[in-house]
Amino acid sequence: MTATGTSAPTHRPATHRPAAPRPAAPRPVAPAARPVITGVGVLSAAGRGLAALTEAAAHGKAAFTEVARFDVSGRRTTQAALLPGTVPLASTFPLARAVLEAIGQAGRQAGLTAAEGAGMPVLLALHSDERTRATADAVAAGVRAHWGAPGVTRVYTGACVAAATAVADAAALVAAGRHERVLVAAGHLVEPGVFAVFDAGRALARDGELRPFSTGRTGTLLGDAAVAVLVESAPAAERRSAPALARLAGWGRAGDAHHVCRPEPDGAGVARAIEAALGRAGIAPEQVGYVNANGTGSDLADRAEATALRTVFGPHTEQLPVSSSKSVHGHALEASALLELAVTVGALESGLTPVNAGWLGPDPDVRLDLVLDGPHTARPDYALTLNSAFGGANTALLLAAA
Repeated sequence: MTATGTSAPTHRPATHRPAAPRPAAPRPVAPAARPVITGVGVLSAAGRGLAALTEAAAHGKAAFTEVARFDVSGRRTTQAALLPGTVPLASTFPLARAVLEAIGQAGRQAGLTAAEGAGMPVLLALHSDERTRATADAVAAGVRAHWGAPGVTRVYTGACVAAATAVADAAALVAAGRHERVLVAAGHLVEPGVFAVFDAGRALARDGELRPFSTGRTGTLLGDAAVAVLVESAPAAERRSAPALARLAGWGRAGDAHHVCRPEPDGAGVARAIEAALGRAGIAPEQVGYVNANGTGSDLADRAEATALRTVFGPHTEQLPVSSSKSVHGHALEASALLELAVTVGALESGLTPVNAGWLGPDPDVRLDLVLDGPHTARPDYALTLNSAFGGANTALLLAAA
């Protein structure tokens, strides 16, 4: 597009980038080192706890409502998925509660001792702003006071793959035997600044509905989330008699650097991330029984992700249930990946597959086996959860039923 008042650009021959070489398949994780998830704490617009989130996702109960915590009268979009009640925008209370719930669940039957928590790394995903340091300090003070953990080890601010990157790092630390357990936490509250930027950029759904992969989709909607997950080595969990909720069977990350905000149309980065996760788990694509897709409701992003799924799964795509739980709980930016990991854990535990809410009709460029009514009962051995971010970052987390 030419700038106002300038002449038309000179036409240049199209350039063709060679296809990026496929990386070597990662080595499968040894059984003795396999990371498992033993605790999940979550607060979302669906309510408090994993059960409330699982129920809302399984029945397609979208939690979007009119934003009242700040003025949206001048915005094109006025809807978001918000935590119940009034939440102070600078408050760290929701995140602190999620951390307490995750550790509480992991220690409910076996007790997480101070000695076991003393060396536990804490990985935290947050939006980068003037309060990031204060929020990290508050979470650090909480984990030190309750479990003697050294504090927040690392803060991730890498946009919509921040929490997934943290989970992959946690799994790698546990699988390598460097730590027996790692706490991953993430939080996002819908605030006026980010809301205004997304609205001005025409990224938010004009009709107040997030409709992933559907015809007539007009964009995404933002959502609140506070989530914490305890990743633990299987032997360490067994010694504590702590039941695993799910196993982190594989993880993959890939970048395509196609454009600052547009996805690579063929979804090559997403495909490479999925292939890396499957390779690390040592399983075939046909063994995956559900995908919680990134599915933001963006026309270009949804189409690219669907192309990536068809590339990796081939004919199996026709029988592979897919949905985007963002259609229920909204897009929680840096916390999205951890919120969607929690949804996927809940789906494996309950046997209820999340519904792809907001559906209006098929998009001929998507062609996926979408979960459109619920509750849909299924007991897959493996489930994928996918995330993508501006700048071409892509992640895939592969969960196995416990």
